[in-house]
Amino acid sequence: MGIMVFDFGGSAVKYGYWDGHSLADTAQFATPATWEEMKGSLAETCQEFTEKYSVEGIGISSPGVVNSEKQVIEGISAIPYIHGFNIFKELENLFGLPVTIENDANCAGMAEFYEGAAKDHRDVAFVVIGTGVGGALFTDGQLNKGAHLYGGEFGLMFLEGDQTFSKLGTAVQMAWRYCERKGIDKTTYTGKDVFDLAEKGDELAAEEVERFYEYLTKGLFSIQFAFDPEIIVLGGGISAKEGLIDQINQRMKKLMDQFDLHDFIPQIVLCDYRNDANLIGAAANYLAKSQGEV
Repeated sequence: MGIMVFDFGGSAVKYGYWDGHSLADTAQFATPATWEEMKGSLAETCQEFTEKYSVEGIGISSPGVVNSEKQVIEGISAIPYIHGFNIFKELENLFGLPVTIENDANCAGMAEFYEGAAKDHRDVAFVVIGTGVGGALFTDGQLNKGAHLYGGEFGLMFLEGDQTFSKLGTAVQMAWRYCERKGIDKTTYTGKDVFDLAEKGDELAAEEVERFYEYLTKGLFSIQFAFDPEIIVLGGGISAKEGLIDQINQRMKKLMDQFDLHDFIPQIVLCDYRNDANLIGAAANYLAKSQGEV
């Protein structure tokens, strides 16, 4: 028996089959324009998988604030039509199988916590760096969603004036700042482009790269001393950047020295899973819920 998993995204819905050890048959379809169309695509995909595999249930990674107790997705997201009704019940009726749903950042964190880079730890901060900053927090072996389900929203921390971690500490924002200073459209260069330009001697690019590393490290420093995790796991596209951890560690040491903090060295590692993290996390969430662990 295994689990069919879906990852709802603004442009695509990814899916696959988790057999307890690995993902199989991963693919995707374009995110439909309406809820009725979405249900049709989900049902069709599930039918194909149940004909091929033994499926015990459905695990879903979703944007938005997932309120499992009320069985509603609250807040806002890139898929407006999934909000504000009992989506759990409607999908269980659709599939004829048990359904679990969790926020996508929490799912990515659960993939690392249960199966990946943080598997042997109980107090973990998972920080995903994309266009903005999100994440998940685990306390004493449990996903800590917080009193209002905003646990792990690290991107809302202010780092400088009225500028947040999400506005300052990502490679996407770094590229946008570079383009703005050049007086060109902000989509002209990507974060990778700016890193490459800095390595080739572009002084403006080098300045923005340095700012990025400084802001990223400040954000991680704040997370470390606000929540005191055993380990911080970095996810998102930036996790593929060669030398990232070395750059962070150099700056982290300066901050530790600045505050005369020498009791320990923050442990910061890269995620094990990237593109499949949300799907694996959806499976991990399903299994944890079925076993009463979350």
